[in-house]
Amino acid sequence: MTAQIILASASPRRQELLDQINVTYNVYPVDIDETPKINEAPLAYVQRIAAEKSAACKARLNPEIPILAADTTVVLGSLIMGKPKDQADALAMLMQLSGKTHQVYSAVSVRGREHGQAVSMTEVTFKCLSEPEILAYWQSGEPLGKAGSYAIQGLGALFVQAIKGSFSGVVGLPLFETAQLLSNQGVTVFK
Repeated sequence: MTAQIILASASPRRQELLDQINVTYNVYPVDIDETPKINEAPLAYVQRIAAEKSAACKARLNPEIPILAADTTVVLGSLIMGKPKDQADALAMLMQLSGKTHQVYSAVSVRGREHGQAVSMTEVTFKCLSEPEILAYWQSGEPLGKAGSYAIQGLGALFVQAIKGSFSGVVGLPLFETAQLLSNQGVTVFK
């Protein structure tokens, strides 16, 4: 089947979400520096990272079809929580999220005929977590490589007391916004 877009991400979750809405794609992940700038606001950060990913992919490939890139970050207050560096980092993040409401920003950048960008912001409330729960969760392997050290589509769902916003955005690709951006580029979502 002919690809409709280039996905500038190796994320299996983003691929599953695109499969869910019947969008065909070729995967071309790009590696950019995702370090937040000094005093960079979380919203500006996710928008910049998604835009830089799509721009880097376009510069390398210059394809005939649109490029889709995304970035998702967990934010507690004004603290950007990226992927954990190690076990201690993951445990610290999960302890900070315990019993609190945090935000998940998910930015999408699509480059084709023009550049389109959108962001979803979702509030996620965690139950109070015990140290044994957090340790068992780390040992599952799931927190590794996940913003905020959890995956809402996996075992991490057991920690989520409430969610207000886009579930797919928390997973890594807000489908409502993605479908609108792709439609603006002439990509058919429903086949």
